[in-house]
Amino acid sequence: MEWKNFTLIGLGLIGGSIAKAIKKAYPRAKISVLEKDQHSVEMAISEGVVEKALQSIDELDRNTDLLFLCTPVEYNLRFLRDLTGKLSSHTLLTDVGSTKRSIMEEAEALGLSSRFCGGHPMAGSDSSGYKASDSLLLENAYYLLTPGQGFPTESIEKMKSFLSSIGSIPFVMSPEEHDKSVACVSHLPHLIAASLVKLLKEEDEKGTMKKLAAGGFKDISRIASSSPIMWQQICLSNKEPIIQMLEHYQSLLEEIKTSIQKEEPQGIAELFRESGEYRNSMDSSAQGLIHSEYAISLHVQDHPGAISIISTILASNMVSIRNLGINHNREKGEGALQISFYTGEDCEMAKKLLHKYGFIF
Repeated sequence: MEWKNFTLIGLGLIGGSIAKAIKKAYPRAKISVLEKDQHSVEMAISEGVVEKALQSIDELDRNTDLLFLCTPVEYNLRFLRDLTGKLSSHTLLTDVGSTKRSIMEEAEALGLSSRFCGGHPMAGSDSSGYKASDSLLLENAYYLLTPGQGFPTESIEKMKSFLSSIGSIPFVMSPEEHDKSVACVSHLPHLIAASLVKLLKEEDEKGTMKKLAAGGFKDISRIASSSPIMWQQICLSNKEPIIQMLEHYQSLLEEIKTSIQKEEPQGIAELFRESGEYRNSMDSSAQGLIHSEYAISLHVQDHPGAISIISTILASNMVSIRNLGINHNREKGEGALQISFYTGEDCEMAKKLLHKYGFIF
């Protein structure tokens, strides 16, 4: 199928990244957007990513080939209702929401099961909005598809082919399996990270713990800094699977507590052995739901010009640095200087360059 016309409702981080990926793969395609942030729309038009700005849903091109709903879940539901009867029969509809049960049920109730396929790109960023979007965000990232029973096999293949063409890895699953999976690999970890930070805050009477948390604790709790409003919506829209995972996790914590109380070293050792083996078997070649932080740590001497030398080496080889910081807590053997990058490619290039110049990781 030749994709010619696309429409996006919402032009934030994910919507903008999809639009840029489309334009990169299909330079002649026409992209229309409905987005309330006019600055983002103007930026997208000036960059040649978007051709047309829509002022209302009534201005939609009936002949669009593929329409993306790229707003929060509750707004996607409203837009899906408003779309009924406004598009031609060949138009395929999808969304990018992180939960699927509610929107799949709505699509079925509206008689759109044969045209709507749930979607969820497993990609993200610490930044938000169109200004942070990038076509590379979707590259080599799993893109989950959750077609309903009425969605034709031919249309599933079209969607898979399209996603492959923009560099993503399509992965088809049922809406129920999707919501259970993301509850375990994304929603529960975010809740655990947030609760760990809350625990530290409540226990840290003198502020000592906060100073010591600069190492491993800060790494595992990084995702606690996510948007409160977004996670409020996610938790409530995926309530049952999250509660199921929380209850299972609570039972595991009780087992750990019992092993410690009874001083059972075998149980504790087995926990780390089993978990370590399973973690090491995970696929590290594709992006997951919790986006990676591309960073390295270096052992450097504290003398004037040390950071300047490193920056010059990287800049002269077109490697962009995202952030620099000092590790005050190096309990895991990290270097004193922490450097983060925008992409995995920049991170790998930095490792090779700095190793060449004798720096130790």
